[in-house]
Amino acid sequence: MQKSRAANTVVSAASFGLVVLTPIAASADETDAKQILLNMSDYMTSAQSFEFDYDASLDVVTTDAQVLGIASSGTILVNRPDKIHARRIGGFADLEMFYDGNAFTLVGNHAGLYTQLPVTGTIDGLIDELRGSHGMPLPAADLLIENPYEVLMSDVTDVKDMGVGVISGRMCDHLAFRTPDVDWQIWISQGETPYPCRFVITTHSIDQGPQYRVDIRDWREVEDISAEKFTFQNEGAAEMIALEDYQTKVGDLPGHYQMGDSE
Repeated sequence: MQKSRAANTVVSAASFGLVVLTPIAASADETDAKQILLNMSDYMTSAQSFEFDYDASLDVVTTDAQVLGIASSGTILVNRPDKIHARRIGGFADLEMFYDGNAFTLVGNHAGLYTQLPVTGTIDGLIDELRGSHGMPLPAADLLIENPYEVLMSDVTDVKDMGVGVISGRMCDHLAFRTPDVDWQIWISQGETPYPCRFVITTHSIDQGPQYRVDIRDWREVEDISAEKFTFQNEGAAEMIALEDYQTKVGDLPGHYQMGDSE
């Protein structure tokens, strides 16, 4: 049987040494890998105000076991401890999030709809509230909390330092980790600003191993941020609806995607 073009591509790549299937040994021990991750965490915590652009891809698995990717791009602005503004634009949705320490607002710009939750506290508290109570994780949330190292290392059973990789022209330390439910990898920029350049989560507990991947670019620390950037101003006269209605009417998936066992 003739191989598909994709299969031939993988075979060709492997023949040139571009695909490594079994990492025999890491370039540094587990202690060094943990220290690299800790340095990134300390830097992220010390950066009180920062902004970056990102490209993300989320895999979905169909009922006939085909893996399909949904791509989006966006921008995240953080002002610790209690302010965040994020925007994510995909082929089917333009979503914007505002948090000013007192209220969280989620806006569907294409749909002309928004919902608002009273949440008082910090970014960490907001992330916990959205994830735990509403099943709504923020993009790259584990990288935005006050102490990324503590959360990322929770339940880790295996640590590997994979050496050096290059992401968007930047030299990065490549680390790989395993937990009972997921494998995750991170590429951390070398030098004085060890921010995460790429973060990949593979859910090996689900058939076909779907991935979530985020590439961070144009990282910048910022100063003198106006508080207005974090508060929703309804200039487009969007309609306010309840959260449960928003989750039904606005989302990242195109209309021809259906959840669960639907065909």
